[in-house]
Amino acid sequence: MESIQGKQSLHIEPAVLTSRLAGYQNILVDIGTGDGRFIKSFAETHPDYFAVGIDTCRENLHVNSHLRLPNALYLICAGRALPTELYGRTTLITINFPWGSLLGGLLEHERSLLLSLSAIAQPGAVLEVRINADALQEFGWSLDNGSTQIQDALMQFDYKIHSSVLLGPHELRACKTTWAKRLAFGHNPRALCISAEKITTK
Repeated sequence: MESIQGKQSLHIEPAVLTSRLAGYQNILVDIGTGDGRFIKSFAETHPDYFAVGIDTCRENLHVNSHLRLPNALYLICAGRALPTELYGRTTLITINFPWGSLLGGLLEHERSLLLSLSAIAQPGAVLEVRINADALQEFGWSLDNGSTQIQDALMQFDYKIHSSVLLGPHELRACKTTWAKRLAFGHNPRALCISAEKITTK
């Protein structure tokens, strides 16, 4: 698998990923991590977590992946094809302000994406999806209807919905992502945070 550190592309063997995860009871996977700012901030403030940023775009990650942190890693892959070494190990999954094919996959109940979200989570893991009104509008969905559509998708793949909370400018400014800051000062600073828990099935 491919990892990014600054402008350097590195090949990571599965055994190396397994070794880096060893010793961590808490693992965060941020899917569609963008420029990686969220992972960098989270890893710095949560040393008890190993934080993995997932994205298909290398160039956006050059700046924030430059600093090598012992508990952070950036992988180049799609959310539909996550490393099997993460299966059943993740305690926190975040999808922050998805757009394009990632948001489309959630709205269209894409089986491969939703299976991946289910596969990497251990029972009791928390999944947080933050979606903004403008991105949903591009797909023809309102904020409320788009949220309901995504919640329905998650419930079909072993997630129990806990809450759907409205995020305004103040809450967006508090989010440690570059895109959240842009949204907070944009013309339509509205988003929702869907929180769900991975449940066990018989």
